[in-house]
Amino acid sequence: MSDHRSDSLDRSDSFYDAIGGLDALRRLSNTFYRGVLADPLLAPVFADFTLTHIEHVAVWLAEIFDGPDRFTTDLGGHQSLLRSHLGLAITEEQRTRWVELMAEAVGKELPDDELLRRRVLEYFDWGTRIAKDVSASPAGTDLGDPGPTPRWGWEGRR
Repeated sequence: MSDHRSDSLDRSDSFYDAIGGLDALRRLSNTFYRGVLADPLLAPVFADFTLTHIEHVAVWLAEIFDGPDRFTTDLGGHQSLLRSHLGLAITEEQRTRWVELMAEAVGKELPDDELLRRRVLEYFDWGTRIAKDVSASPAGTDLGDPGPTPRWGWEGRR
């Protein structure tokens, strides 16, 4: 059960604020990657993992969920995120396990709000499908212009 309860989140708050901001996304990333690195199916995908990765993921998620755009301004934006998945050859089994571990982390770290958790997990399902597709291409593949960083909120993808 989550320690981060909210029986009635204010839907007029930004999605980012309702999640709990960057601190909540850092907790989510930490909890999630502890599980990933201990998982025999996923650990090999993260062989080059560094603690910096946790911060980069938290900053990415902040931007996705309508927070500050620091991933775009400081870390290369959508193109950089996609390029980081090139050559990983993620399998459907790995993608599914990734989503399962993220759902567990969401249950532990994000507010206890059904709509909020559903929207967050919808993003992860959508995003992992793209990551899996991109990962089938070799490192260095020109991905073209993927467009701006996607945004997700109370109504889903915008």
